[in-house]
Order: sequence, then structure tokens, then C-alpha cells
Amino acid sequence: MKSIKFLDKELSRRDLLIGAGITAIAATAPGFASKAEALGGPTEKWPWPYVKLDPQKTAEIAYEEWYRVFCGAAVINSIFSQLREKIGEPYKSFPVDAFIFLEGGVSGWGTICGCNSGANIATNLIIGPRTSGTEDGMLMGSELMQYYSETSMPNFTPAKPKIQANIPKTTAGSPLCHISVGKWMKAANKDLGSPERKDRCARLTAAMAFQTVTLLNQWKDGTYRTKGIIPAKGYGIQSQHNCTDCHGDKVPSPPAKKA
Repeated sequence: MKSIKFLDKELSRRDLLIGAGITAIAATAPGFASKAEALGGPTEKWPWPYVKLDPQKTAEIAYEEWYRVFCGAAVINSIFSQLREKIGEPYKSFPVDAFIFLEGGVSGWGTICGCNSGANIATNLIIGPRTSGTEDGMLMGSELMQYYSETSMPNFTPAKPKIQANIPKTTAGSPLCHISVGKWMKAANKDLGSPERKDRCARLTAAMAFQTVTLLNQWKDGTYRTKGIIPAKGYGIQSQHNCTDCHGDKVPSPPAKKA
């Protein structure tokens, strides 16, 4: 029987199978799960608990966090860092910094803006799946993407801005990083690496964190009524409302319905 070297110890296939079996049996034993939770591990319960937060404070945190972990992780951490203090688990175990990859429209590819991704992660973890009509995390996320696309931003001014400069407002018309940043760079006549562009994205991130918490607070109060929609239901294909900025005359469309 073949053996495997593990931590400088020769283990046979039989040893590994026995070990796996013991682990499986232990996992089903009474008290096993509670002992795991006692060690501080996250639970499997979803959605996660929420208490109301101050949108202004949340936005200020998001602005500062942008300069550390950029847009997506900054939105998540502006919310979850506070819930970590107020609630504890499962927020304490959530690796928020791992979402730094949302920067630049996911690893710099200019797709969905990290602000939108971060907001959707937060709303879906807190509100959960579609179990009560239309008030679910996905539709709140959709509403936030509509807000991002239709609002002249950045519409938030931090208490202590990193730079003292005029930061123009633009309307993206799209949830995509490439379009949003590109339109702003053209309007401001600033390049990607400029301090003004960086601060623009930090302020926009703060604005989206502010709006996310505003809607979550309404939801917690029981007053939230979603304005979110699922575009595919109207277009017959997964889509956004503005294709032409990217596609021109090559916009994909669903096949014609048979009569």
C-alpha cells in the first residue's frame, strides 16, 4: 500500500481513510458544532444579523478605507467593521480585506465597479435570499446599482479630504468601472493616476456606503420598499440599461421568440 509523507511522518492510505472516518463521525456527534463555535468560528446561519448604523460615519470610514483597500472592500468594511464591534460573529471572522480584488472593476478589468459589488455583498449577507416577496438582498443591490448609474457623483464630501481640489461630478449611466471612471476622467481632464481621480473614487465609494446603510436602516425599520428590478425580466437576457457606451451596434440580443 502506498504511503504519503505528511509533516515528516509516513502515512499509509489506510491511515488517511481511518483519520477521515474519525473526523466525519466526530462532526456528527452531539456537541461537536457547539465546540467549534466556541472556538470563535463563524456559523453557517444566513442571513446575518444587523443593527442600524450612522450613514455619515459609515461614509467617512469608507472614504478612509478606500486609500487602504480600495472601493469594494472599503464599502464592505465600512459596514462590517462596525457590525463586528456591535454584534461580533459572524462579522469578526469575515475576511473583508480579501475583497481588495474588486479594485478597478475586478482585478483592474474595468467591469462592475467595486462599490456596486461591495454593496451587493453587504445587502445579500444581511437581508438574504428571496423569501419574503420582493424585499430581498439582490433587489436592494439592484436598486443601489441603479442609484450608482443615475446619480451625479461623487455627492459626498469628507470631513477631512485628502486633497483640496475641485472634484467634478459626473453621471456614469452605467454600473461599470470603465465607463464611470472614463467619463469622469474626460470631464475632469485628469489621468488615472492623478490625486484627483483617486479622491473622486474614494468619495464615490463613501457615497455608495452612505446609500447602502440608508437603505439597510429603512429595511431594519420595516419601511423599505425596493425600487430594484431584474433587467433580464424586461430584456430577455442578462443586461444593464446602457449597452451602447461599450457595444455600439454589436449589442448581444436574445433569439426571437417562436410564434
